[in-house]
Amino acid sequence: MKIVVAHSSEKRETLVDSAALPPFDASQIDHHDVDLHLCAVSESGEVQAYCSLWWKKVPLFAAHTVGVIGHYASTDDAPSCALLDAALDSLRRHDCTVAIGPMDGNTWRHYRFVTELSAEPPFFLEPANPLEWPLQFERAGFKPLAEYFSALNTNLALEDERIARHTARLAERGVKIRPAEGENLEEQLGRIYNVSRVAFTQNFLYTEIPESAFRAQYAKILPHVHPELVLLAECGAELVGYLFAIPDLAQAARGVPVDTFLIKTVAILPNPDLRGLGSVLVARAHQQGLRIGFRRCIHALMHENNVSRNISGHYAKTMRRYTLFSREISS
Repeated sequence: MKIVVAHSSEKRETLVDSAALPPFDASQIDHHDVDLHLCAVSESGEVQAYCSLWWKKVPLFAAHTVGVIGHYASTDDAPSCALLDAALDSLRRHDCTVAIGPMDGNTWRHYRFVTELSAEPPFFLEPANPLEWPLQFERAGFKPLAEYFSALNTNLALEDERIARHTARLAERGVKIRPAEGENLEEQLGRIYNVSRVAFTQNFLYTEIPESAFRAQYAKILPHVHPELVLLAECGAELVGYLFAIPDLAQAARGVPVDTFLIKTVAILPNPDLRGLGSVLVARAHQQGLRIGFRRCIHALMHENNVSRNISGHYAKTMRRYTLFSREISS
């Protein structure tokens, strides 16, 4: 097994992946600002494992100099061991003191391993991986850094007794909630971005991205969005919070009726007058989903310690768990 460095997408495209690996889109090396891409290549010349590294544009974490490992895949333990050893050595040579992964550069892209399965099939935009991959990280000395979960609500008519109280108090403060029906969602993305960059500042491992990159991410899914499931909370002309939900397009890809939608994002400006707004937005999303014919809702990819857990717990049961790993790097 040898390690091959691909400094560009052109170099990566010359390498042949094992049929046992998921296909890798080499253009991500450029589009995701990868600092280095590594492949573990067998004697026959096939890529048996690969990953990308970042150390220039990375999240802040404690007092560490962070290195990130993402775009990870491996056919087996032996190539994984060689690959992760090379990745850690490279991050060490770039003065990183901790490696975090899997993360495709930042938390706006794919990150986390699925570490607990369920009978529910994967949903749209959910991470997917063999359970061997997190075990390979653990064997390389990585430990859990953060835990996440997704939860499923199978009764959209279920009510939270707190909602009427929260709704009345928010109305007294001039907050109105409306679905984005009749709106040009592309035009609303600028307002949604401005709320996100303030609301998420304190989120774990948050990294700000330019509005152009934010728009590019959402542009891919806007054609599939039901405007009734994009909720805008406004105080006068100011957007103070929003909920963004989308049908589970993975159901359509499997050829089954789409009866489930995902609450992808809830963002609220940090203002004590807006307390309870997240709960009201989630309740309103359930009502809207039920009204337009959905039967279930997935509260997707929430941090274990986030306030979203308290909101979700009133309606939904955990269906899947995920883990983000880290390992300190000695000099």
